Amino acid sequence: MRCGCIALSKVQCDGCQNFLEYGERYLLIDSEEGTKQRFCVDCCLSRGYASYKIERGEKTITFLSQG
Repeated sequence: MRCGCIALSKVQCDGCQNFLEYGERYLLIDSEEGTKQRFCVDCCLSRGYASYKIERGEKTITFLSQG
């Protein structure tokens, strides 16, 4: 299951190992085995977990899968 989140405490990206600052957005992927992975926006974009779309004339990012 994928869940878009906002960092409220110290969160480390599992892709680039950088720490996210308070208020930064990230993606939490919870697998069926019970493991959790956290990815920053840059890692999500490079891995295809996030994409930009134009909505009401504004460019926004979405973690929702297209399809």
